[in-house]
Amino acid sequence: MSPTEMAYRKTAVGGASGFGLLVALYDTLAGDLRRAAEAERGNDLEKRTQELNHALLVIAHLEDRVTRGSGGELADQLTGFYRLLRRKIIEAQAKRSAAILEEQMNLVLKLREAWQGLEMRGISARPEGGSWDNPASYPGGSAASFRQGASHWSA
Repeated sequence: MSPTEMAYRKTAVGGASGFGLLVALYDTLAGDLRRAAEAERGNDLEKRTQELNHALLVIAHLEDRVTRGSGGELADQLTGFYRLLRRKIIEAQAKRSAAILEEQMNLVLKLREAWQGLEMRGISARPEGGSWDNPASYPGGSAASFRQGASHWSA
């Protein structure tokens, strides 16, 4: 990552909401996967390994945040997604497949879009007095609209 990109990210994260921070992590993850695919195509195994190691750290961080939450259906879906993503990264390394990495990047970007949509709708990342299990406690949210907005992706 260039110094300009790093400065931009630090500025963006500084004032970000909960969903904004999630979006930034998904941006980082998608970038890692994109750069790893490029490195694979260029036969630069060291760069690919470096990018995928970072991607795995980001996934571990995201998964840790889910397991620290209150659980529920969305948490189970996210945990499953992160496990599948980790398996696919390992498969891509074993098969030396840039295509598998790009497929995973596209899934990450779809999920990123869902989080960004929730942020744009004004839904709080952690509602006061609410929980992840009670989407109706989000401002303007109902269980149906939350599930539709947050989990229209499939892994």
